[in-house]
Amino acid sequence: MYPQPPYVLLVSGLLAAIAAGSSFSAVLQQSTKIWAADRTQSLRAMRGLSLQLPYFGICAGTCVFLASGIQLFGFPASGAYAVSAPITALMAGLVWRQLGVILTQLEQGGSKALDLEEMF
Repeated sequence: MYPQPPYVLLVSGLLAAIAAGSSFSAVLQQSTKIWAADRTQSLRAMRGLSLQLPYFGICAGTCVFLASGIQLFGFPASGAYAVSAPITALMAGLVWRQLGVILTQLEQGGSKALDLEEMF
């Protein structure tokens, strides 16, 4: 007898990642608006707990979603999380680093530094 695939976890992980992503977007937009009005502090310094917490929610929801998707193919939960956790951690680290690079570019050159059409 095969175990029932975790459809509830699949949907829950996706919804958690979407909800945390919405919160992350709102916090990031608010932080950049505050920085644009008063440029006394660094944008990179604004990556505090208020931004890290929703980002962690995105990562946790993504990890659960990926592991549940792997379990749909019949893999056990331990194996599915052993695969999805490192993938999620690697991608989360790369995206967080890239966010820091983009915020530094924005701080140094303004919005023109992010204009991709003039680069090509």
